[in-house]
Amino acid sequence: MENFGDLLPRHKHDHDRVEIIKRMDRDQILPLLPNLLEWIQDMNWPVAPSVLELLLTFPEEIVPHVQDVLSSDDENWKWFILNFLVIELSVESKVQFREYLTRVVETPTPNELAEELDEIARAILETI
Repeated sequence: MENFGDLLPRHKHDHDRVEIIKRMDRDQILPLLPNLLEWIQDMNWPVAPSVLELLLTFPEEIVPHVQDVLSSDDENWKWFILNFLVIELSVESKVQFREYLTRVVETPTPNELAEELDEIARAILETI
């Protein structure tokens, strides 16, 4: 296999690379998932919706990588992850975030409040 970096999008308009990844075998895509998550740090990027579509085809496999993002200090990225990815996952996948979502609803940090993560967390909890 090529170097993972050679497979990933190179810029915010690199739809061709995403289409190549979509045609790869699932087993080949799995190692790319953490890096693909980085492409939905801002859903305004042109390539982000295509990457999101791809990520949603890995509802179970993406969970640990999403948990890594949710334990980071990047509240803006968390907002995009919750609003566009987690909310679209199956109940079986969403339930794995219950502890985090409950904590954000009950005791949000000032930064989480500023990004309104408590509101999206509440909305997601209502679906599980």
